Amino acid sequence: MKYGYTIFYVNNVQETIAFYEKAFGFQKKFVTPENDYGELISGETTISFASIGLGNANFKKGFNLLDKSDKPVGMEMAFVTENIEKDFQKAIEAGASEFEYIKEKPWGQKVGYLRDLNGIIIEICTPIDNK
Repeated sequence: MKYGYTIFYVNNVQETIAFYEKAFGFQKKFVTPENDYGELISGETTISFASIGLGNANFKKGFNLLDKSDKPVGMEMAFVTENIEKDFQKAIEAGASEFEYIKEKPWGQKVGYLRDLNGIIIEICTPIDNK
């Protein structure tokens, strides 16, 4: 078995894909003609976004919507970079909001948290030095 996708259900798939391209430099892999599903080229695991309508069709029991005005859902995506301060600021300039500014952890890794335009938590961090 292999972990293939993380899918977030969002209000606007095209707008979300464009945000991740601008904020983090990922490239669009594709978006369906209906604009209800899209993927980013992001490494081995694909980051995907699907419309609320598609989520409603998939989940007959319903689901909780992401809401940027509420406390975030207890999950995050983590993006590893060597240029944390620059990349953190670039994401803010692209429309992300600061959630927790960059701090150095006791093990030496720098970590900061943003929220995207949907309210998803994004961790920006330096690599962990396993030496």
